Amino acid sequence: MGLSVTNTLTGEREAFEPASDDEVLLYVCGLTVSDDAHLGHARLWFHADILHRWLSWLGYDVRHVENVTDVNEKIAARVGEREGWDTEADVARHYTESVLTDMRGLNLERAEVYPRVSEHVPEIVRIVERLIESGHAYEANGSVYFDVTSFDDYGDLSNQRPEELEADEDEDALAEKRHPADFALWKADGVSEEAVREHRKHDHDSDLPTGQTWDSPWGEGRPGWHIECSAMSTTHLGDTLDVHMGGRDLVFPHHENEIAQSEAATGDTFARYWLHNGLLETAEDKMSSSLGNFFTVSDALEEFGVNVLRTFYLGAQYRGDQTFSADAMAEAEERWDRLERAYETAVDACDSVDARAKETDDDLRAAVDDAREAFVTAMNDDLNVREAFGALLELGTAVNRHLEAVDLADTGDTGDAGNAPGYDYRGLRRAVETFEEFGGDVFGLELGREADGDAELVGDLADLVLDVRKAEREAGNYERADRLRDNLEALGLAVEDGPDGSEVRLE
Repeated sequence: MGLSVTNTLTGEREAFEPASDDEVLLYVCGLTVSDDAHLGHARLWFHADILHRWLSWLGYDVRHVENVTDVNEKIAARVGEREGWDTEADVARHYTESVLTDMRGLNLERAEVYPRVSEHVPEIVRIVERLIESGHAYEANGSVYFDVTSFDDYGDLSNQRPEELEADEDEDALAEKRHPADFALWKADGVSEEAVREHRKHDHDSDLPTGQTWDSPWGEGRPGWHIECSAMSTTHLGDTLDVHMGGRDLVFPHHENEIAQSEAATGDTFARYWLHNGLLETAEDKMSSSLGNFFTVSDALEEFGVNVLRTFYLGAQYRGDQTFSADAMAEAEERWDRLERAYETAVDACDSVDARAKETDDDLRAAVDDAREAFVTAMNDDLNVREAFGALLELGTAVNRHLEAVDLADTGDTGDAGNAPGYDYRGLRRAVETFEEFGGDVFGLELGREADGDAELVGDLADLVLDVRKAEREAGNYERADRLRDNLEALGLAVEDGPDGSEVRLE
């Protein structure tokens, strides 16, 4: 049985069949960098990472793009809040660096690119122009709106129709629209109601900022929220994605609007599969920055460690909601400890046995086969990570049963010590390889990585510095970028810039 997933667009479980037999185009709705990331954000990152890893295990080349929204009223509202936060870009840069650090700390597979809104304004303008030319959008007082009545399939993702929707905007914005559900593709230079609310919430004394603006055929302004993802995804992955992934709270209006504007602009299906993550809750509320009930990723990594945190997320399938609590983290720690002990016990047993030993334990070998089959079946069943983790724990029980039986025979407790069996090296070796392949490669847990942990940390930090340096160069901050390169080289790491990006090598 191949992979099947639940497609939000159809509401059905569907066999996963990407457009290409050997490549998957994956777009993940990333974070608006206006604050430190919390565990609710990280839950989406984690499950996108699991999807990436499992598709790779299935043999696909995964082209993974995850955007960074660095143009937003929430970001602009924090200008002046700290020393050095003189512009919207300053605030966004600070939190972008924080997000990248958190991603490294969570042991996530790197996306192919982390595009930023500020880098894609020309692409945004071109799409908006195309929508106006085709009659799907219209200009009003320097702003541009998408006409939802022009797109027949509007509402298919969220099961909402334009005539059923009520607008939640100020009267001036409503007066510019032909229909209350029309949404902004381009916003004229000025201060939005959202910016006013955000500024008041942070309660600082600086003048109300408007954020950066760009020139356009309709005058100075800023991109609308929804059009940003359409521009970034199509720029880096083409007009049709295989998978678009995001939080369930983005189904409407964000993803609904993405479909409308993208398909109206290109005439092609925007995404073949829509996968939506459930929410992370504390008590009865979802974890969110606005509610103030969040646990930051950096604090969680410091308190629990990456393995326990990843094991916590492995406790629930991506589609369902999950509750963060002391009990849930205690369970995650216990499950991680069981897996780690089983793995280390099997490794130690292998190290104590001659690899040429001929002893066999049919039960152990059958348990390895059963665990592998159960793991693959669970993962192909809409990424059922909890069941898959359970298969590894069952294998750990089988390993312990095998070792206990051999140890009992060695001590003569079986009454037949003269013919006591030894450890089944090949069976144990296959168990170790299964733990490393599925627990390590697929689940991203740090099994057997202690010895080279320092080298991996250096590599991760170097990658992080390269990401920050790239952002500085793209923002035109060449002196800062050069200082970052010089600091790496002072540590004996040479930076080589090439047409496909920058790399670090040990001098």
